Amino acid sequence: MATKSEGAITAYSVKTKTKNVPIIDPVIDVKAGRYIATGKDKDGNKLAAILGKAKAEEHIKNGAAKKGSGWE
Repeated sequence: MATKSEGAITAYSVKTKTKNVPIIDPVIDVKAGRYIATGKDKDGNKLAAILGKAKAEEHIKNGAAKKGSGWE
């Protein structure tokens, strides 16, 4: 589950089985009405987190993430 930690989007890393791993340079895409933040961790492993609309817009407004595909 994605959480807000010091303005960063975090996710669970399946590869390292670690919780609250910060996503570096996240991009938020809208697919099928869901807001999905994707990016990599410090080791280069791919991460993804599903966000609610309010959290996704908040992260973009704060500059913590960029808009990807699917935005209106």
